[in-house]
Formats: sequence, C-alpha cells, structure tokens
Amino acid sequence: MWLIVGLGNPGPRYERHRHNIGFRVAEELARRHRIAESGFRDKHGGQLATGSIDWPGGGTRVVILKPMEYMNLSGHAVQRTAAFHKVDPSHMVVVHDEVDFPFGRIKVKPDGGHGGHNGVRSIIQQLGADGFARVRVGVGRPDRERGPEVADYVLSDFPPSMDRDVEELTGRAADAVETIVRDGVRKAMNVHNADPKAGAPEASDD
Repeated sequence: MWLIVGLGNPGPRYERHRHNIGFRVAEELARRHRIAESGFRDKHGGQLATGSIDWPGGGTRVVILKPMEYMNLSGHAVQRTAAFHKVDPSHMVVVHDEVDFPFGRIKVKPDGGHGGHNGVRSIIQQLGADGFARVRVGVGRPDRERGPEVADYVLSDFPPSMDRDVEELTGRAADAVETIVRDGVRKAMNVHNADPKAGAPEASDD
C-alpha cells in the first residue's frame, strides 16, 4: 500500500491558490482511478480516499490524503494516517508546490530536507523521518523587485487565464505519482525530472 499526500489549505477561499496544487493533484488521481467517487471522507485530521491505482498487469492499493489542519500542521494528519494504515515512509509520496521552480517544472525527489516548505517540514517533524518521496510542482516565483512577497504569492490564486495550463500541470504531476507507485522513485526521476524549457533531464538532485 502507498500513502499519497497532496498538500494545501482547507476551505473554499484557498481552493485556487498556488499553495493548493497538491490538493488538485490528489483530486485528479482520485478522479482518474475512480477512487471515492462519492467524495473524500473526513478522518485522522484530513480528507482521505482509499482504492487502487491499476495498470495493465498490475496495481497497488493506495490511500490518498488531503490534510485539513492547515499547511504548517500537515504532519499530524499524515502521521495518524500512516500509523493507522501501517505505511512506512518509503511507501509515501508527498505532492507540494515549489516556488523556487518556474511554473510548469516538475521534479521527483526520493527524500531529503524540507527546503523551506512548511508542510513538508511538519511531516518530517511528526514522522521523525524524511525518507518519503516528493513530487515538487513548480508554481513560479514573484518578481524579486516589483512582485509580492513569496508568502503572499503562494497564497494567491492562479489567474483564470492560466486554467488550462494549471490543468495540464496537475495532470503531469499526477503522472509522476503514478510512475512512482508503478515503477519506483528512480524511474520516475528519469522520466519526469526534465526542465520543460530545455527538454532534457537534469544531472543535479537539489
């Protein structure tokens, strides 16, 4: 079994925020695989759905979780859910926004620190471990001279003009999660860790 965590903030006021791209990916995976067609249910401090991700010749059981105690407390729902379902960090994927990446870039990472992301920080603190995979989804960064502060930027909506681009990005991030659970993190890194402008995999693993 895999635990797939999409990070975001609860409530309609945050729904379109850049910070909530993880929620969108979680919902896209549930939609694709007809998991919880009646909706996510409230449990362990989050909204979760259980089902399976299947592919020709195989499949795996999954729990898809959207923590509902706000971003900087995300780890509590993750820890409770992981403990209840007996999921080790090595079988966890966390999907989150990445402000240091240009919009559209996706990067799979096997483990490591929080990189300043408060949701990931909370998960590491509550699990006492950092050995879970991440799908980092680039949402862009404001202009350093004339743009808003980073915190205000991620807590702002994607403009309606970007709806199709955001939908496409959400789909590619969901693809990356599927590759992880089907083929493993290393294969997913080889497939998905490409700079969309250069079109080639990067050598670094920052």
